[in-house]
Amino acid sequence: MTRSINRDTQLCMSLSGRPGNFGTRFQNYLYEALDLNYVYKAFTTRDLPAAIGGIRALGIRGCAVSMPFKEACIPLVDSIDDSAAAIASINTIVNNDGHLRAYNTDYIAVRKLIEQHGLATDMLLALRGSGGMAKAVACAFRDAGFKHGHIVARNEATGRALAQTSGFGWVPDMPGVQADLLINVTPIGMEGPEKDQLAFERKDVERSKAVFDVVALPPETPVIKLARSVGKRVVTGAEVIVLQAVEQFVLYTGVRPDDALIERAAEHALG
Repeated sequence: MTRSINRDTQLCMSLSGRPGNFGTRFQNYLYEALDLNYVYKAFTTRDLPAAIGGIRALGIRGCAVSMPFKEACIPLVDSIDDSAAAIASINTIVNNDGHLRAYNTDYIAVRKLIEQHGLATDMLLALRGSGGMAKAVACAFRDAGFKHGHIVARNEATGRALAQTSGFGWVPDMPGVQADLLINVTPIGMEGPEKDQLAFERKDVERSKAVFDVVALPPETPVIKLARSVGKRVVTGAEVIVLQAVEQFVLYTGVRPDDALIERAAEHALG
């Protein structure tokens, strides 16, 4: 039976420079499965203050925030959760009767995955990338107790800035860097022109202990496939995107789906 939208339906949304389908498919699948009177729609905007004002004015329950809006939204909300304050970047806004509170569920998801996968804090890490998501990941590792490693970024300005924020070193590329834990937070391996490329060279993967790739589509990137083939522990981007979306769903609805339902929603959204 198809749900009908009515005057009491709660709207949740996303704002992104390049809207995708994952959040829409994932959230709406759960709304229908749990018979919740919610609907989710993806948007982009050229007028961010007006868009955020619209969330407040129209009573929109929640909003996922993606690049390039994660930092620009900060002065437009009323309060910031510790998960967002820790990295000065937000990816979720919740509207409580006109009060807009911001969170970062990317950060929350990575912190949980570090614990779930038993990644030891004495591991030497190499994190490739220096953008907004890289900031969430690097700071999650920092706050989990990791103290040693490097930010690998060709852009010296952003690479050094992230290294200073997270407490790690900076290098422009991997030669000379050895790491127990390799973390990719770049588009390398993502569906598109770089889908067949390795985020790290084979020799780096072979001498590592674990590989963490935040690229979610495809769920098995070239570097994850390589890491599995040589017996390394892996953490995938599919785990990150699903877990952060679950945390958003809970913030919006107050309901936490069981693991079996989350798995079905993830298969639907990633399929």
